[in-house]
Amino acid sequence: MNTSSPRIGVIGTGAIGGFYGLMLARAGFEVHFLLRSEFDAVQHNGLRLDSAVHGAVQMKVAAYADAADMPPCDWLLVGAKTTSNAELAPLIVKVAAPDAKVVLLQNGLGVEEQLRPLLPANLHLLGGLCFICVNREAPGVIRHQSLGAVNLGYHSGPAADEDSRQQIVEAGAALFHGAGIDSQAMSNLAQARWQKLVWNVPYNGLSVLLKASTTPLMADADSRALIQALMAEVVQGARACGHELPQGYAEHLFAVTQKMPDYWPSMYHDFVQQRPLELAAIYAEPLAQARAAGCELPKMQVLYQALAFIDRQNSIAPVVAGLPRDETP
Repeated sequence: MNTSSPRIGVIGTGAIGGFYGLMLARAGFEVHFLLRSEFDAVQHNGLRLDSAVHGAVQMKVAAYADAADMPPCDWLLVGAKTTSNAELAPLIVKVAAPDAKVVLLQNGLGVEEQLRPLLPANLHLLGGLCFICVNREAPGVIRHQSLGAVNLGYHSGPAADEDSRQQIVEAGAALFHGAGIDSQAMSNLAQARWQKLVWNVPYNGLSVLLKASTTPLMADADSRALIQALMAEVVQGARACGHELPQGYAEHLFAVTQKMPDYWPSMYHDFVQQRPLELAAIYAEPLAQARAAGCELPKMQVLYQALAFIDRQNSIAPVVAGLPRDETP
């Protein structure tokens, strides 16, 4: 264990929190994992990663069922779903060391703004955008198919000037580099979150609506056209909100997805497991911000309304037999 390094806590040890936390632990960092339903399995067996990139990793880890039992942590990686953000603040407060850095490894817009008023002023809040194909196959078992970068940006906290904020973000990126994970410091977190939506809006929503993973979505002419149209709307919404995305960015993501292994996005797993869909952060908030800037996104609006109907029906319907039951945060 690297005793001179910061102490790291993971809140939400699903696929995302489990992957990054385990990679950091494997690299020798002191990492503490907060779990709920999977605590017994992880305490007994440890965490296991089956990675097409990093190979097989199995480790006994410091696992906790109660945040009050965890030691104060200098960095907190929050891998919980945005649908549980209202419950996060008390957990963070229990685990955070003074001057701790809290990193939200979540999708969508408005997640930092939702959490910030609930946190003490002495905590730094950062956003983390994960570019990775990963899912949870069983309690304490994570499957990693490809990619893995996590980019960081400073949102708010006691850092008084831009240089101080940049140093904190670069320190976070250095932690991930130490674990063999590509990580970049982002100067504009809001723009970076819009960029991530270029992928999340079409593929997450269409996987639920059409019950299709990335390979069939990319193989069909009509779904390909719909993906490209949705991507273009996200770029339009970002521009209306003052964020000019890099030229050709949507086309780049489309080409990357074409080469990816077949992948079921996280929202599909939430749908199958009858968990609430992350519609507020990925659809409602971007639509609201674009509308406030005078920009309507009609295809995204229709997709959102269809998903909202599915989400309401799914909350009362039995799980459909025979569908995959793994989980991706």
